Amino acid sequence: MGLIKFLFITILILWVIRLLLRLVFPMVLKSVFGKMQEQAEAQQSQRPSAKPEGSISIDYVPPQHKQGNSDKLGDFVEYEEVK
Repeated sequence: MGLIKFLFITILILWVIRLLLRLVFPMVLKSVFGKMQEQAEAQQSQRPSAKPEGSISIDYVPPQHKQGNSDKLGDFVEYEEVK
């Protein structure tokens, strides 16, 4: 009798948990994603939109190294293609 009572209570508890998850989980997800969307919209509105869409701006240009004398670059060997 004790085993049947244990199984019945376990099945009942699992059924209640499943029912609660079906009701509560979508509401929790909706609120979390709603907050994420509000944060994204707030960040988007804070950005200055002075540039037209599609324009490119370069903030950093690395310094150009001086190219040395071509004699220091190495030896150039001419070759002929043999067929």
